[in-house]
Amino acid sequence: MAKPVARFVCQSCGAVTPKWAGRCETCGEWNTVVEETGAASPALSSAGKTAHGGRRLGFVDLAGEAAPPPRAATGIAELDRVLGGGLVPGSAVLVAGDPGIGKSTLLLQAAAALARAGRRVLYISGEEAVEQVRLRARRLNLTDAALGLAAAISLRDIAASLEQENDAAMVVIDSIQTMWLDSIDSAPGTVSQVRACAFELIRLAKSRGFAVVLVGHVTKEGAIAGPRVLEHMVDAVLYFEGDRGHQFRILRAVKNRFGATDEIGVFEMGELGLAEVANPSALFLAERRGNVSGSAVFAGLEGSRPVLVEVQALLSPNPGGSPRRSVVGWDSGRLSMLLAVLDSRCGLKLGMSDVYLNIAGGLRISEPAADLAVAAALASAASDVPTDPQRVYFGEVGLSGEIRQVAQAEARLKEAQKLGFSSACLPRRVARGNRPLAAPEGIGLREIGHLSDLVTDVTGAGRAASR
Repeated sequence: MAKPVARFVCQSCGAVTPKWAGRCETCGEWNTVVEETGAASPALSSAGKTAHGGRRLGFVDLAGEAAPPPRAATGIAELDRVLGGGLVPGSAVLVAGDPGIGKSTLLLQAAAALARAGRRVLYISGEEAVEQVRLRARRLNLTDAALGLAAAISLRDIAASLEQENDAAMVVIDSIQTMWLDSIDSAPGTVSQVRACAFELIRLAKSRGFAVVLVGHVTKEGAIAGPRVLEHMVDAVLYFEGDRGHQFRILRAVKNRFGATDEIGVFEMGELGLAEVANPSALFLAERRGNVSGSAVFAGLEGSRPVLVEVQALLSPNPGGSPRRSVVGWDSGRLSMLLAVLDSRCGLKLGMSDVYLNIAGGLRISEPAADLAVAAALASAASDVPTDPQRVYFGEVGLSGEIRQVAQAEARLKEAQKLGFSSACLPRRVARGNRPLAAPEGIGLREIGHLSDLVTDVTGAGRAASR
């Protein structure tokens, strides 16, 4: 029998050390290192077998054919889009987000929609009592859905119940940080408990063939609470983003073994829960005023979905002290780089001004293609001249001021044309044997090769208007 081996695990970050320490050397937290005891790894015999025996694996070729995995549509199109078409039987999905953002509401709506379609759905809550979940269901008009509801935190009881289910299609665990396994000597929510409970639930999902959805908490830094290995264990990781004071919610896939990553679904929070937004571009631009300086429309791409959003910039004089840079929805480091390029390469002096940049609608933009739209908004704010209200912008800016190509320009142009825009400012095409850009009819293209061309367009329009 293998001899037990003691090890010390940080309950904050999951780092393993050979001896106890008052402060974790990995994350810097105090009094989080506790001792865990596990069995030693069995030694290999000379025949290549472990001490407990084993069977030989059957290896196959890469050229084999396999049918795509079957999927169960949840009935919520935006959720199915992010998942890649629906839930895959035997898969594990982790949904994380800030407290009160709407994770439980979304999953309760999805569970009810799947139950109405005749599927067996189980909802296990470790944070709320059964009556509290029923109150939410009554508020959302979901009481007619025949889903199984329970409140429990003992993983031993949950596993025993799931072992008896033969036709379950979806199991929701709300949340994984509340689950407790009595064989581990630590409190619920610690690294050891989260890792062990998640492993057992995923094992059950694989063996019984149901899709398990785990709700996860996030830390104050925005990362998923618990061990990092939790994100590696599951098949898909979805982040539910948004401001609780704002009605928009963004469901974003950052990992998906059965679909595309960086796909988004857009929802609007209302009295009856989360409503799908089929055309998020129109929603993000609904309150846009085209006659205000410091505004430009960015033709972005989130996963496979083109999205148009408004980029807003505001400059305020700061004669003394350190100028302020405030950014909402974009990378602050990339803004600093873009300001330096505008100063050095284009002669646009913004070093003594406070700069405020905002992506309207609560969406967070991460792709470099937003550089051109941000530069247009900054140039417009600096010259106090509105940009063309019928023009969209996209393109990456290099340190020398050159405008670089971005992916899927045609999809961005089609989305702009669908919403009534008549022109687009984009990178100049280079002769490298690429096929010509198939621009939609009715939309003009302003191709530029350097950032100074964009500044000249904006400031030139201002001088022409003043004459």
